[in-house]
Amino acid sequence: MQTDRQKEIVEVALDLIAKKGIQGLTIKNLSKKIGITEPAIYRHYENKIHILITILELFKQNSHQIFSNELSGSSTIEKIEYFYTKQITIFSLKPSLVSVVFSEEIFRNEPILIEKISGIISKNNKILIEILMNGQKNGELRNDVEAKYLATILMGSLRLCVKKWQLSDYSFNLIEEGNKLLKSIKLLIVK
Repeated sequence: MQTDRQKEIVEVALDLIAKKGIQGLTIKNLSKKIGITEPAIYRHYENKIHILITILELFKQNSHQIFSNELSGSSTIEKIEYFYTKQITIFSLKPSLVSVVFSEEIFRNEPILIEKISGIISKNNKILIEILMNGQKNGELRNDVEAKYLATILMGSLRLCVKKWQLSDYSFNLIEEGNKLLKSIKLLIVK
C-alpha cells in the first residue's frame, strides 16, 4: 500500500518522464518539482530504480485487472477488443507510461527492471495466447496460424502503434488509430 507521498512521487516521476524522458527522472528533479528535499524522497524510495519498479508494478496490476476481472464470460473477439482498447486508453491517458514500459534498452543494465518488464510481457502474452487458443477451439478465430503467433501480431502491432504515437510527439489520436488498427487485425484473425 502506497502512502500519499509515495503516490505523489510516482505521479511527479511520470510527469517528469513525459516531459524530459527517462533520463530526466532524477531524485534532484523530483525533489525540486515536488518542493521537498532530496533526503525526503529517499525516505520514501531507496532510489530512482525503486520508483520505476513501482511504476511497472502499477502497470502490471492494471494489466492483470484487464485480463482477469473484466474479461470473464465474453466472446474471444470481445476479449481481444477489450484488451486492445483498454491498453490503448491507458497509454493515451498516461503517455509517460510508454517511456517506462517500452524502455527495455535503457533498462538493459538494470536486471531488476528487465525482470519486471519481462514478467509483465510474459504474463500478458501467456494469458492472450490462452484466450486466442480458446477462440480457435470455439471456431471464432482462424486456426491455420498458431495462437502464439496471433498473440505476437496483436501485441506487436499494439506496441508499434503506441511507439509511433510517442515518436511523433503524440501528434495523432491514439485511440482512433488503435481502433482502426484493431479493425484491420480482426479482418486477419477472425474466421
